[in-house]
Amino acid sequence: MSHWLRFEHAKRILFGELAGDRVRVYSGELFGARAPTGEELALAEVRLLTPCQPGKLLGLWNNFHERAAVEKLARPEHPLYFVKTDNCYLAGGEDIRRPAGYDGPVVFEGELGVVIGSECRNVAEDEADRHIFGYTCVNDVTARTILRSDPSFPQWVRAKSFDTFGVFGPVIATGIAADGLRVRTLVDGVEKQNYPVADMFFSPRQIVSRISRDMTLRPGDVIACGTSVGTDAMPAGCTVEVSIDGIGTLRNRFT
Repeated sequence: MSHWLRFEHAKRILFGELAGDRVRVYSGELFGARAPTGEELALAEVRLLTPCQPGKLLGLWNNFHERAAVEKLARPEHPLYFVKTDNCYLAGGEDIRRPAGYDGPVVFEGELGVVIGSECRNVAEDEADRHIFGYTCVNDVTARTILRSDPSFPQWVRAKSFDTFGVFGPVIATGIAADGLRVRTLVDGVEKQNYPVADMFFSPRQIVSRISRDMTLRPGDVIACGTSVGTDAMPAGCTVEVSIDGIGTLRNRFT
């Protein structure tokens, strides 16, 4: 298992492998040829960035048995997903901001994120793991009222793509088995979500396979696998943590 991160240090943007409280700096490309430089830095000395720069961040809706049962939703035949635009990407430790002029609920959604490592198009389910680089934590923030404010057109992209609403990190974990993971979300230390990845309608490899039939997935793209029950509005000033064993904790304040 390895944990990869992207960071700023001494006006340089670098990437490397986390080893305890140290970062081993690498050169090259995270999703290509890379090699350790021999330089090591203290984690406390660097400013974390999003662990990759996705060309696209896709998010699933209605992908959990438990949530579907509570909300009386039918199992979809194909993954249902939306796009979060690249202006919204936010790293762990940074503040999630309320959109100007919007006073409705801003909702957290703790999720597992799949990070694509190599280009894939029309891949079979049993080939999907070859194209998955690793996994990360995602907080798919949503301006809930905006989503259905116009009865003629659900505004998925607008409600989910305000600046700072695409939160993911702090690392990308490789070499882990996603099916046995659990996602926990805490608000000011109080647990709000705790659900198993195994409850998904579509597993991570099924998601990658199915979506690759719709569009080409490229290195660095992130797919948020959807969320289960327990999502709620964030009170101003709260700290939200999305924790997944084997990956880590994504921590942000809502202002």
